[in-house]
Amino acid sequence: MASFYYSKIERDRSSIQSELTLESRSLEREQRHNKRFKRDPLQDLDVQRYQPPNNDTSFRTKPPNSFDKTMTNDDVLGEEIPWAQQNALRRFCYEALNLGSGGFRGRFTQFPGSHPVSLNKDNLQLIRQKYYYATWKADGTRYMMLITGDGVYLIDRSFNFRRVRMRFPCKPIKDFGYGDKIKTHHYTLLDGEMVIDTVLLPGLKGKEKKPERRYLVYDLMVINNVSVIDRPFHERWSMVEKQVIQPRNHERQSRTLNSYYGYDLEPFKVRRKDFWFLSTVPKLLKEFIPRQLTHDSDGVIFQGWDDPYIPRTHHGLLKWKYPEMNSVDFLFEIDGNGNKLLFLYERGKKKLMEGSKVVFKGGGGTVTTSLHDPASYSGKIIECCWDCEEQVWVFMRVRTDKGTPNEFNTYNKVMRSIRDNITEEVLLNEMRDIIRLPLYQLRIRNDSKAKQHKNSARASR
Repeated sequence: MASFYYSKIERDRSSIQSELTLESRSLEREQRHNKRFKRDPLQDLDVQRYQPPNNDTSFRTKPPNSFDKTMTNDDVLGEEIPWAQQNALRRFCYEALNLGSGGFRGRFTQFPGSHPVSLNKDNLQLIRQKYYYATWKADGTRYMMLITGDGVYLIDRSFNFRRVRMRFPCKPIKDFGYGDKIKTHHYTLLDGEMVIDTVLLPGLKGKEKKPERRYLVYDLMVINNVSVIDRPFHERWSMVEKQVIQPRNHERQSRTLNSYYGYDLEPFKVRRKDFWFLSTVPKLLKEFIPRQLTHDSDGVIFQGWDDPYIPRTHHGLLKWKYPEMNSVDFLFEIDGNGNKLLFLYERGKKKLMEGSKVVFKGGGGTVTTSLHDPASYSGKIIECCWDCEEQVWVFMRVRTDKGTPNEFNTYNKVMRSIRDNITEEVLLNEMRDIIRLPLYQLRIRNDSKAKQHKNSARASR
């Protein structure tokens, strides 16, 4: 492998490991003294309309995301890179995530990111057995992000890399006699999703809005060539803020550190995604998602607080979707006789779903309008939801971000979730029972003590 792709990192591995060890010890001290949580989790969701924080962009009169054309999640971002370079970066991701040499003849073709499984009555019991936290399920586009000294790369679900022009400085390092020494991340691997926020424009008459592209980071797997996938989620999540987001915000706000770089010219903004204690799930579903969130959401993600990062299918990472939005991604084809066929994958091969029917509905629920000509979707990956009354699959959208349909095993899990029919009411009742368990009550007491300690400290100043 060419040394260009695996150049020596700017800080040696031992110093990075030392820094991460110190951070881990700091987190443990915070946990022992009940200081991990800065706010009461029951008050984490502001009742005011949610506006993404503006601390991840500099002031500007016309942001680069303002285009005449409609901004969509299907927009292609970044620049193509040479095949040899992409293959080298794919190899790095596989090795960093302990996935071996890439399978058949060393081909790295399968997206290695962690995938949640649909919530059903069986795996719901996992939430009763260990600490879980919740976040909204954004209806955006999944990307991993690889940050190197040679460029920043978005990694899509087809495991293709595209280069974007962005900057991610590291935390300042004390360089004796020379002040703070700023360096950029080199081989840092993130996981997240791209969304399009609709935000209010400040200082203008009325409530004018604009679309704004934003990358929500929810996990960290490698930092400066050091794998952290075996660390618990809460440590990795903390590192995202301290090691990636805060140094970037600090440099942008302190123009004297880097006055020549224009953060305002970057193609999208970046922030860490929030996770909350399970007691906030009712507020998440009743207020935050329908009234405050500035981009689309189709459900809730439940994340094990102490889980390692597990590539590909993670059976402990759970997703709940609104029942009408439970969906499967099929390969759709029309044969020579005009039959509409749906395919899944099973062991890497196409599997025909015999007897399955799909309809294409236009406005008002009418079937097959000129806007939804089935022939125009032949050969494409389409996302479909299940109509229980008609017993048919209903077309939702084309998945331009995916090159293959769902695996047959994934289909079975979605169908199990549909049959179990965990409605919003059922889910909320389960959450109320779960947070009464001793496992969660202990955490609530610790949070309450932490808040009292914080208030006492403020009062004594």
